[in-house]
Amino acid sequence: MSMTVSLVFLALLMAVFGGWLFSYSLRVRPWEAQAAGSRQVQGLGGGQVPPAATAPRVGLAVFLAVVASLFALTISAYLMRQEMAHDWRPLAVPGLLWWNSACLVLGSVALQLAWRAARHEQPARLLRGLLAGGGLTIAFILGQALAWWQLQATGHYLAANPANAFFFLLTALHAVHLLGGLFVWSRCLFRLQHGATPGAMRQSVELCALYWHFLLVVWGILFILLLRT
Repeated sequence: MSMTVSLVFLALLMAVFGGWLFSYSLRVRPWEAQAAGSRQVQGLGGGQVPPAATAPRVGLAVFLAVVASLFALTISAYLMRQEMAHDWRPLAVPGLLWWNSACLVLGSVALQLAWRAARHEQPARLLRGLLAGGGLTIAFILGQALAWWQLQATGHYLAANPANAFFFLLTALHAVHLLGGLFVWSRCLFRLQHGATPGAMRQSVELCALYWHFLLVVWGILFILLLRT
C-alpha cells in the first residue's frame, strides 16, 4: 500500500510538470519557428528542439523530478513505519498549520501574479508580486517553526515516538526546499531593484512561480497525509 501511494505521488507530480514542459512544444507555431531559425537548436536525432525548451526550464523539470522522488521515498518510509504500529502514537496536527497553509497558497498566487506582470511588462506589479510571494513564504516558514516550538512545549519531542520524528522530518524537508527557493527569489528581487526590466526577468520569475506551485502541491499532499494518519 505504501509503495503504491508513493508511486502515485511521483507519477502525479511528474505528469503535472512534464505536461507543463511538453505544452510549450505544442504551442510552438511552425511558421514562427522558421522565422526564428537562428533560435532553433539541433537535437541529438537531427530534429529541432523547440525554442521554449530552454536549459533553465529543462533543468527545473529534472530537479523537480529528483525532489518528487525524494518526497515519494520519504512518504513511503512514513507509511511503512506506521504499519509497524506497536510504538506508533499518532500526533495531533497543530491548528497553526491551517494558517501556515493559507500563507503558502497566497504566496503561490502572488508569484503567479508576478509572473503575469513580467509577461505584460508591468514593473510595479512585478515588484509587489515578488514582495508578497516572498513575504508570505517567510511567514509560512516562521509559522512552521512556531508549530514545532508548540509541539516541543507540550512534550511532543522529536525522539518521543516515530510519529513525532516523521512529522518533524516531513515538515522540515519541505521547509528546506522553500528556503532554497527563497534564495533564488532574493536574486530575482535584487536584479529587479537594480534596473532589470520585466522582460529580462520573465523566465526567472516563471521558474520561481512554477517551483512554488510544485511545493504547494507537495505541501497539500503532506498536510492531507498528516491529517489522515
